Amino acid sequence: MRTQLYIDGQWVDGNGTLDVIDPSDGSVIAKVATAGDAEIEAALAAADRAAPAWAKTAPRVRAEMLRKAFELMIQEADYLAELISKENGKAITDAKGEVAYAAEFFRWFSEEAVRIAGDFRMSPSGDKRILVTHQPVGLSLLITPWNFPAGMATRKIGPAIAAGCTMILKPAGETPLTALAIIDILDRAGVPKGVVNLILPTPTGPAIAKMLHDKRVKNLSFTGSTEVGRIILKEAADNVIRCSMELGGNAPFVVMDDANLDEAVKGLMLAKMRNGGAACTAANRIYVQRPVAKEFTEKFAAAMGAFVMGRGRDAGVQLGASVSVKERNKIAELVDSSIKAGAKVLTGGKTPDGPGAFYPATVLEVDKQAEILNHEVFGPVAPIVVFDTDAEGIKLANSTDFGLISYVYSEDLKRAVQISEALESGMVAINRGMISDPAAPFGGVKQSGLGREGGFDGIHEFLETKYIGVEI
Repeated sequence: MRTQLYIDGQWVDGNGTLDVIDPSDGSVIAKVATAGDAEIEAALAAADRAAPAWAKTAPRVRAEMLRKAFELMIQEADYLAELISKENGKAITDAKGEVAYAAEFFRWFSEEAVRIAGDFRMSPSGDKRILVTHQPVGLSLLITPWNFPAGMATRKIGPAIAAGCTMILKPAGETPLTALAIIDILDRAGVPKGVVNLILPTPTGPAIAKMLHDKRVKNLSFTGSTEVGRIILKEAADNVIRCSMELGGNAPFVVMDDANLDEAVKGLMLAKMRNGGAACTAANRIYVQRPVAKEFTEKFAAAMGAFVMGRGRDAGVQLGASVSVKERNKIAELVDSSIKAGAKVLTGGKTPDGPGAFYPATVLEVDKQAEILNHEVFGPVAPIVVFDTDAEGIKLANSTDFGLISYVYSEDLKRAVQISEALESGMVAINRGMISDPAAPFGGVKQSGLGREGGFDGIHEFLETKYIGVEI
């Protein structure tokens, strides 16, 4: 288990240590090194020093390194899943799914590295040739959250390596061990020193602000809350740093009156309970059309009530702990305030006794103005609202500042597509509970972020477009 910082191809101690906690019982798993000013400067200098040579490396060379990293992740998948479950708390089945998903970003971008397209054509006036090429944007700061410690890291590292950028990764303090394990894999895959660096700066906010004011940093890729994203955008503005951001979500799950209800329940269980609900793509607002509301709600509540909660690594467990007691308490407070405001509890709704950051699968019936609908509940809580017309369902689904993903269930494909086009989100899932795919562009609209990750678009977040006018 790696616990040191990784700077310029070396594992090094920092200026102190940070405890990594197992949220299922509060025990300390490991002490990882933290970074002060000296370590931050060393990482910046290393990445800056390595940038010119790395940018000129042949795409095939970068591709082979990513392919090797993919193969190592697959070989070590069980170990990585165990590590994720320990420090994050999620069920081992979720952890295994995350490792497979995370590894795919290395494979996808190993293929994209050699397919960065350009353009060569005559200008409309005929006076010159227009040559368009793409070059690495430069030193990139990558900031990842705790909910998918492997997936969010590879989704940024993969395209950065493929594009020819050097980088500094700053993982979440709650889940650094997974990121350190992935960096170790990249080291063994042959990534040159200085290309990838990992630090855990303390205090975090001032350290990130300082790096964003360093002229060596050219690019920022951030995944986290919208509140923090706004702050970081302001810091990045002074140097006009290129930013891509995957921020908060508050996804609607819309069940139309012609939906296959059994399939809709299965889809909602995946959309809501994947990762214990701690996902920006999680269905947080469930809107069900009145003619099918009673039957759907009964079936869904029964499925949620049957979920097995416990330590994520134990056999048969479907719902693990939240990442911390603090996060669990946020979930509990939202539910408690909803109950006081008149929400009807169909299952769950009570904080369990005993140790660990656990909260049960919970289903609430709420009205259309319920306060909980304005919050991204990062946990296993599903508030259900009944609506009448298609237009009302669309209006309710769009009644948020966020627009990452929406879900629609209807057996009428024309109707589902028309609703999808009216929904204000960067992604829409029709009759599916999950559509995340390394080969597809992931991202949102409104206050859910800027840019896209994955797909053909993902690598371009790490490339600058250059136009060259050629006299021929």
